[in-house]
This record gives sequence, C-alpha cells and structure tokens, in this order.
Amino acid sequence: MLSERLSAYAKLMRLDRPIGTILLLWPTLWALWIAGRGHPDPAIVVIFMLGVLVMRSAGCVINDFADRKIDPHIERTQMRPMATGEVSTREALTLFTALSLFALGLVLQLNWETVLLAIPAVLLTISYPFVKRITHFPQVFLGIAFAWGIPMAFAAQTGTVPLEAWWLLSVNLFWVVGYDTLYAMVDREDDLKIGVRSTAIIFGRYDLAMVFLCHIVALGLLFWLGRHLDFGVYYYGGLVSAFGFALWQISRSRQRSRERCLQAFLNNSWLGAAVFVGLLLNYL
Repeated sequence: MLSERLSAYAKLMRLDRPIGTILLLWPTLWALWIAGRGHPDPAIVVIFMLGVLVMRSAGCVINDFADRKIDPHIERTQMRPMATGEVSTREALTLFTALSLFALGLVLQLNWETVLLAIPAVLLTISYPFVKRITHFPQVFLGIAFAWGIPMAFAAQTGTVPLEAWWLLSVNLFWVVGYDTLYAMVDREDDLKIGVRSTAIIFGRYDLAMVFLCHIVALGLLFWLGRHLDFGVYYYGGLVSAFGFALWQISRSRQRSRERCLQAFLNNSWLGAAVFVGLLLNYL
C-alpha cells in the first residue's frame, strides 16, 4: 500500500517526466555560472539544483490540483493521478505544503536577498495554473515563473541583482514562450473544446512563426550578453548549436501533429544544454 501511494505521489510530482525540471535547471545554471564568473559556490549550486527539483514538483502538484476537473477531458492528461482519482485533493494539498516547506528550508540556507526574492517565486508557482483561465498568454506568466530562479541565483552568489540578471531573465522569458507554445500545440484541439486558453490558440496559423521568433529573440539577447561580458568563441559556438536545434524544432513540428510538436518541445532540453556547454567551455 505504501509503495502504491509513493508511486502515485511520484507521478503527481512528474518525477517520471523530468523534462520540466531540466528546462527549469538550464537557465538557473546559466545564471549561477555567469554570476560566479565560471566558479560558482558548489554549495549554492547544490541548493539550487535541489530547489529546482522541489519547486518544479510543487508546481506540478498545484497545477494538477487546479486542473483536476479539466485533465479528464484532455487526451494527454486524462491518466494523471488526480484526474483518475488515484490521489485525493487533500493528499495533493498536503504534498504541496510539504514540498514548499522543504524549499523554504533550502532557501533559508542562503542570504537574505535570496530569501526575499523567494517570496514572489512561491506566489508565481501557486498562481500560474489559474492564469490560463483568464488570459491567452499563460506562457508569458510561465516564462516569468521559470525565469525567477535567475535573479535568485545572482543574489545568492553575489548579494546583488545586476542588469545581466534581468537581461538573462528576458532571454528565458522568450525561450519559455517559444517552447511552451509548442507544448500547447499538442493540446490545442482539446483546449478549444473546453475553453482553456494558450498562445498556441491566439497565434493561430502563425504559431510556428511566433515560436521561431521567440527563439531568435532569446538567442539574440544571449548574443548581446556575450558581447557585453566579452565572452569568447566557445560561447558563440554554443549559440550556433542552439540555433540549429531551434531550426530542427520548426522543421519537425511543421505538420503540427501532436507527436511531432511534443518531440520538438522535448528537444529544448538540448538547446538549453548547448548554451550551458558554451558557457562552461568559455570559462574553462
């Protein structure tokens, strides 16, 4: 019985689908390496890696709580633990509270500047699942939520949040809008039936053009950041590789089938990795 409950909780936290954690992790690592000038504090890196896992898990739990009446009507989500009744509302809220308390314990190991920035991070996590009911641009809100670890990383490493942190936050915002639009294209037909809003719906036939534009803007901002920080050729090599992944995603999703759009979305883990490898080699 215990093993069954733990398995259900793990699925609710999406531990079996780590793509969200990976996409949240890469920009956090970018920020830590830039803030630490290639030598971030190892203890801070560990805390942030754990924090990414815990907060992404908490976000999935509260998302499924908010969507518990919607998920049964969407093909991709109808087997989620709350949609099937495998996990109760009370269990989900208890798990979310436990994860939030664990995250609080992690952030309290850092300086007070980071603790203060953690407050809006929690508010963003809680409120995101409800945004798609009131706006066609929940991906923008998600972009801010996913990027908030960037100013926190700079604050933890340096005690300040310089211009570079906000510039990097803008990078992640455009990147998230791009890849989460691809993700929303998977559910577009179901979302239209039940009234859930997304950029995939509002962009319409220009969806892939907007996805590509978001990638171009994000990579352009990263290019500017490299010029500003006087990065070398390895960094720009990473950006070229990332651009190649962006092109592949557009090509792959051109038919707009569920399967191909999902594959294009998943490919963003490689795009984020390419940027990080370029950063890593630049500092080495």
